[in-house]
Amino acid sequence: MNQPTLTDALIIGAGPVGLFQVFELGLLEIKSHVIDSLPAVGGQCIELYPDKPIYDIPAIPVCTGRELTNNLLKQIEPFAPQFHLGQEVASLERQGDGRFLVSTSQGNQFLSKTVFVAAGVGAFQPRTLKLEGIEAFEGKQLFYHVNDPERFTDKQIVICGGGDSALDWALHLVGKAKSVTLLHRRDDFKATPKAIGEMRRLCAKQKMALLIGQISSFETMHGRLCALQVTDIDGLSQTIPVDDLLVFFGLSPKLGPIADWGLTIDRKQITVDTEKFQTNTPGIYAVGDINIYPGKKKLILSGFHEAALAAFAAAAYLQPEKQIPLQYTTTSPKLHKALGVSSPNIE
Repeated sequence: MNQPTLTDALIIGAGPVGLFQVFELGLLEIKSHVIDSLPAVGGQCIELYPDKPIYDIPAIPVCTGRELTNNLLKQIEPFAPQFHLGQEVASLERQGDGRFLVSTSQGNQFLSKTVFVAAGVGAFQPRTLKLEGIEAFEGKQLFYHVNDPERFTDKQIVICGGGDSALDWALHLVGKAKSVTLLHRRDDFKATPKAIGEMRRLCAKQKMALLIGQISSFETMHGRLCALQVTDIDGLSQTIPVDDLLVFFGLSPKLGPIADWGLTIDRKQITVDTEKFQTNTPGIYAVGDINIYPGKKKLILSGFHEAALAAFAAAAYLQPEKQIPLQYTTTSPKLHKALGVSSPNIE
């Protein structure tokens, strides 16, 4: 096994609060590595509402989940965090010297002085298609995430789901795939009006197809998925050919191995204090929707506040002999240097 990656801070979760945690730590000269179970950064903002408006981010009247994520990524560029995506934290063990040895589902290891749990409501897992035997095709012809859109070129594609991800990929693959069929259990979609309108326009022009119903069975040929049996609400069935099946039923959060780390858990959330946002284990902090304390409100802006206080607490924990001054990005030459901006002349 490779030597573990050494770091001062390991952040578990690459949603908005995890990304802002990178920024707050960076201002205090603490470098971060970030782990997330999803294949891309952004957490719920990207997976659940990438194009839906958010109205309660301070000083930003409106932005989408995608825009918020992109802005946060731009904001943390000066601190060059390293991301480790598509993997879950499998174990966490405190070492004799006080550091934490963290292992992931991909066999990567990290030796970190501090750990920040910013995992939202837990590690997100895709809700899977409940059909006996279909799991044999996962990663071959059945996909819950799209990593390589080019593989679907000239294929007969069936996409299941009625949310943003399902419609976005259906629209993206029209004209590239041999055929695109969108399959949803009802003629009601939880996606942007623009996407729904475009989908219906393409269906009217027979550029793609819409089926209302659910997959009841599948057919194979030479060990490959070749057709789906679709049954509608009236019990009528039809068979449609398929080369690749994309399923977007949303995400299901799971607390997972975090529950085994010896942290105090209350209703699947980690209890913290409101001074440091530290757990019952010194050096481990929890910020964002994963934590709970009296008066807790599950808002992105609350998570940003928690990340700031947790960063200062971690700085004091890492260097207990050092006074951690409060500096302002408007006036501090030191912070300007860290951010890569020039300091204004202040009279």
